[in-house]
Order: sequence, then structure tokens, then C-alpha cells
Amino acid sequence: MSHVGSDPIGDEVDHALERLRVELRNLGSVVVAFSGGADSAFLAHMAHGELGDRAVAVTAVSPSLAGRERDDCAELAREWNLSWVEVETTELDDEQYVRNDADRCFRCKTALMDVLEPMAADRGAVAVLGVNLDDLDDHRPGQRAAAERGAQFPLVDSGFTKAMVREASRRRGLRTWDKPAAACLSSRVPYGTAVTVGVLGRVERAEAALHDLGFASLRVRHYGDVARIEVPVPDLARMIERREQIVDVVRSAGYRYVTVDLEGLRSGNLNDALDR
Repeated sequence: MSHVGSDPIGDEVDHALERLRVELRNLGSVVVAFSGGADSAFLAHMAHGELGDRAVAVTAVSPSLAGRERDDCAELAREWNLSWVEVETTELDDEQYVRNDADRCFRCKTALMDVLEPMAADRGAVAVLGVNLDDLDDHRPGQRAAAERGAQFPLVDSGFTKAMVREASRRRGLRTWDKPAAACLSSRVPYGTAVTVGVLGRVERAEAALHDLGFASLRVRHYGDVARIEVPVPDLARMIERREQIVDVVRSAGYRYVTVDLEGLRSGNLNDALDR
């Protein structure tokens, strides 16, 4: 029997929200890895709402975090009155991370858990990450590293997909509901190319300049002297229209050649090389 006015997607989000509230209350006290993206922001906001000062949002600061993202974390913490701290992580001191093989993300999350684990222990809390169900389908060794160190994934346990996180965030009036995904800067560097402060700085400068030109969602993939720019397909025409400006700002960031990927923005597409 059908019910007039029923909203299956809305009902699914409602049920997941209730499960998440119960999950957070059962955890009792949490340390949230807070990068400022849609998932971690939603989790931090929900944890603060359910647990108050027993929830602290922690932003890991290193050269792999764009300065704009760090600043947005600080602003979100002020807007939402979160208990928030920033800590430095040292993944770039790890030779295996710098080498940038297929387990780079494992090394990164290991460095993160080196910070979160003692913080959680001191507070009698659990470290939690904003991983959703869709994330489980990609090559993400960092999730394994975090889980092995005792981190939990409340969004997964509550049944949230990425779309559900965005819808729940929209309903709650969170401005992060439609924030473009912004993985760490190291994800712009192909496996096998060393991750250095200089490389990350070039990527960050190029992406910041393109953001200033009005491109909200993008990646600058680093190939030595070549920058391969990815934007959503609807933005490709605008990239061509602003070709001269784009070439100028990306060259100013340190690249010699500037290219645009006609396939458009594909999050995590450097993982394709692992299948070959």
C-alpha cells in the first residue's frame, strides 16, 4: 500500500539521524577528526549537539592541508561553538609517506592517530572519523590504519551515504552541505612521485589562484612541470574562456605547462593506476 506524501529518502535520512544520535550517546565522549569537509563537519556538529563538551573537534595541520581548509575549520568551530583544537602532524617526516606508494594514506592516518589516540585516552574518549558508506568502495588504506588503532566510523555504523550526509546537513542548515570535496593536497601527486613541501606548496598556490578566479570545485594534479587541471564538465567551457588568466596564475604557482583534463573532475582518479 502506498502512502500519499511519503518521502522514502527523507525517511531513510531520519532513521539514520536517530541511529547516529544513539551511536554518539553510546560512545559517551569523542574526539572527532575534523578536516572541515562535509562529512567531518556534519559529524562534529552532531557530536557537539549530542555530547556538548564531551566532544572535541581536532584539525590536523600539516603541509598537506590547504591553508584555506584550515581557516574554514576555525571559522566553522566559531560559528557552531565547537570545542576545537588544532594539532600538528608529522607525516612528512615519514620516509614511506614521502615515497608515495599505494599505502601513503595508511602512513597519513597513522600520523593522525599518533595524535588522536593519546588525546582520546586522556579524555576517556573514542577517536571518530567522518567516513561514510560510499568511502568503503574506494582504495582508502587510511581507513584500515585508523580502525587498527581503535578509531570508529559512526556515519558508517548509522548507515549514512555521502548523499545522505549532504541532505541531513542541508536540513540542519549547515553551510557545508554542498561544500565540494577537498581531499588532502598529497592526493594530487601521482603514486611514485615524492611528496615534498615544495610540491604541496605548488599545488596549493595553483588551486588557491583558481579558486580566486571563481572555480569552486577543482583539482590540480601534479606532474613535474605540468599541471593537469580537473574541473566538473560543465565548467570546462569557462576554463577555455579564461584560458589566458588560468595559464598566468598556474605558471605563477611554479608550473611550466598548463593542461585541462577533458574528462572533467574525478575524485580519487589517481587510484586508477593501481589497477594497471
